[in-house]
Amino acid sequence: MDSKEVFLQIFRDNIHREGADALLDYLEHKSDFFTAPASARYHSAYEGGLCEHSLNVYHCLVDYLQRERVQELYGLEYSEETVAVVALLHDLCKIGCYKKGFRNVKNDATGQWEKVPTYTFDDPLPYGHGEKSVYIANGYIRLTREEAMAIRWHMGFSGTEDSRLVGRAFAKYPLAFALSVADMEATYFLEEEP
Repeated sequence: MDSKEVFLQIFRDNIHREGADALLDYLEHKSDFFTAPASARYHSAYEGGLCEHSLNVYHCLVDYLQRERVQELYGLEYSEETVAVVALLHDLCKIGCYKKGFRNVKNDATGQWEKVPTYTFDDPLPYGHGEKSVYIANGYIRLTREEAMAIRWHMGFSGTEDSRLVGRAFAKYPLAFALSVADMEATYFLEEEP
């Protein structure tokens, strides 16, 4: 199965709340979610990268939550639906933001400049990162407060927010910390720059 098929299966198997069908229809037929990159020049900066990144985050989050310490000492337990919602939907904010283009890169072997394909970032709805993903998801399905906080703060301390707010969100909503760890693991360990 390709990434899109895996995503669709995980979504359909786990997300059953009201509005899920409309959200999936939007992702599949009315957006570029399955063809968009996850970034312009860094992790998963290629066609389909956003879907692949979302799947990587999902698998990293599932693995994190299965750790004995996480379950027994921290007491973190979430439904399969919640895990799928936050991981698969955390980067909805990137839909419609990447445009194909070219940039010049010097070929080390020949010393000549070459035109190479690239993406540029142009956000038609500049509403923030995590908060925009929450906004889009909530337009279709009702998120719990912890799901919304997890998606909102999934960038963790790597974002531009006041670190005191990030820390308070993590302390109050442990799923936000777990999703942030999964996002970082996927980004820095599983996904290479092109």
